[in-house]
Amino acid sequence: MTRRLTAALLATGLLLVPALRAQPAGPGELTLEECIQRALSRNFDLGIQGFATNVAAAGIEAARADFDPAISLTTAKDFTVTAVAGSSLDGSARPTSENLASRATVSQRFATGANASLSTRLGRNQTNSQFSTLNPAYNSDASLTLSQPLLRGAGSTITRAQIRRAELGLDRAAHDYRSRVLDVIQSTETAYYNLAFAREQLEVRRSSLALARRLHEEARTRREVGTATDLDVLQAEVGVANARRGVLLAEQSVHDRSDQLLALIGRFELDAPLGATRLPATPVSRPALDAALQTAKLNQPDIQSLAKSIEQLEIDLRLAHDARRLNLAANGVLGLNSRERAAGASYRELFDRDGYNWQLSLTLSFPWGFRGEKARLLQSALALQREQLRLRQLEQNIEVGVRSAVRAVETNLESVDISALASALSQKQYELESARFQAGLSTSRRVLEAQTDLETARVSELQSRVNLRTSLASLHRIEGSSLQRFGVTLQ
Repeated sequence: MTRRLTAALLATGLLLVPALRAQPAGPGELTLEECIQRALSRNFDLGIQGFATNVAAAGIEAARADFDPAISLTTAKDFTVTAVAGSSLDGSARPTSENLASRATVSQRFATGANASLSTRLGRNQTNSQFSTLNPAYNSDASLTLSQPLLRGAGSTITRAQIRRAELGLDRAAHDYRSRVLDVIQSTETAYYNLAFAREQLEVRRSSLALARRLHEEARTRREVGTATDLDVLQAEVGVANARRGVLLAEQSVHDRSDQLLALIGRFELDAPLGATRLPATPVSRPALDAALQTAKLNQPDIQSLAKSIEQLEIDLRLAHDARRLNLAANGVLGLNSRERAAGASYRELFDRDGYNWQLSLTLSFPWGFRGEKARLLQSALALQREQLRLRQLEQNIEVGVRSAVRAVETNLESVDISALASALSQKQYELESARFQAGLSTSRRVLEAQTDLETARVSELQSRVNLRTSLASLHRIEGSSLQRFGVTLQ
């Protein structure tokens, strides 16, 4: 992400504008794309992270302000009465003087490290001395002062270092914001899939309850005709009770999963209704490890953010090296002055250049032994080495994460097929055991066991489908490709 792009985001006051691909939705259906769009526009975490980006943008302006002109205005007045004249040349037995002076100065810092200031002063002096030829007298002057560092602090690389550092800080904030967006997308995906699973699990539990009630009625009917015992009826009643407990737990899970999703896509809207959800039925292709690794290295914002942090530390290291140089500066002053009876005349005569002064000087200063500067240089070098090692660690962690995520997708792909076969088998076994019970060849207990196996198989099949989708979401997060996958653009 470029600084120009980020500046545009800040100028419009929007850090993220989701542009999601349109997805067909049934009546009253809540799509995953809609949830992500709501999360990106209303999620608390993204709102909080956005402040970091705004703060970083303000930091650039603060750094650039060091090169803004500075204006200072000073006005002073003093009045002096001497008790006794020290000499007849004082011109009065009690010398009295009154001075009023105003000065205006404009100073400017340049990229070379030079500092220039243009200053002008107008003063009025009045005395009771009989020897004063101009009374009152107006003194004016104008001067230009230049100071250019020759070693320490010289050159645009050093003087503009804080601006560059602030720009890198904005880049880091943008990458961190993008990373948070990816986190929110993954969390929303997971919460959506978990809610869909909880709702479908509830339907499985309700179906099991209906089967348990039917079995209970059949057991009672068979007992009336003498083909079943009280134990069969009691076992069927326990089956109904267990099925009711399963429904209650499933309903609790639905409410919990709904709250988790609502907390991600809204603010204090935990009682808002959520439309129907569904697990995607689209087939999943087997991911390629090499392609996933390459995508992660290119798109992972955490790597890009840390790389910008290393650039900032390289700037700090250059500044620490510069701080160990001698503070040698060339200074120059050129001034004009005049003295007249009136203020206007004093300024007019100023530029006749009859009165002037100039000065050239060299200034050298340095701390004895550079002990503090050496320590700060060591700190900067160690901090840079630490972050470089941390970048290598992050790259390895991401590679490990990609490999693990790819394996998880591959495993879950197989698990979906296996759990579907197991569910089909359990369905046939239940139907067979139920038919045997109706024919008087089985007991209600064995039917309940077959029903429990069927319920477990159906839930396992649902869980495997959810695991596949959540593992895909994790892979897309670590690849940094979730934005492209959902068509979300920063603009």
